[in-house]
Amino acid sequence: MKVAVIGRGNIGGTIGRALSGAGHEVVYGVRDPSSEADGTSVAGIAAAIDGADAVLLAVPAKAVEQLLDEHAAALDGKLVVDATNNIGAPVANSSAAIAEAAPGARYARAFNSLGWENFADPDFDGVTADLLYSSAEADRDQVEELIAGVGLRPVFLGADQQDLVDRLLPVWFTLVQLRGTRHLAFKVLES
Repeated sequence: MKVAVIGRGNIGGTIGRALSGAGHEVVYGVRDPSSEADGTSVAGIAAAIDGADAVLLAVPAKAVEQLLDEHAAALDGKLVVDATNNIGAPVANSSAAIAEAAPGARYARAFNSLGWENFADPDFDGVTADLLYSSAEADRDQVEELIAGVGLRPVFLGADQQDLVDRLLPVWFTLVQLRGTRHLAFKVLES
């Protein structure tokens, strides 16, 4: 799958490296590609989105509005995986902004409820961590392929459940503070 990863910080960079290692074609979309010289596939945001099967938004929440102002038309019809977190706002995700700016975009909420350390190392003594996510039923296979490409086990919470997914982040933060480590994740057990 061709994936445009918008943002190369801890989240975007870690997920992009994992997806590339899993055989996906990853292109990082950044504002100034000329400043990037480490040999990875980097382009301007518009060029990265063009031809991508999926777009991972891994930018600070405050950058989403400008990104949508400039690139909403390019997102139309694309699977947009929202990993942004607007910490402290009434709504942490960007679903409403994306739906308004690019009504044809297919929205998924994933990669926002764990720290980047868990994307870099999703194994816990031989147990694979879970990543709970939301997407339309029609997009499940693609989103699950991305989650599995990072090494996590996807757990589907249903369509339009981005607010439910968002409730996991404060739980994760609380556990990090109480346990003193960011390498901690969730596991759904079934029998």
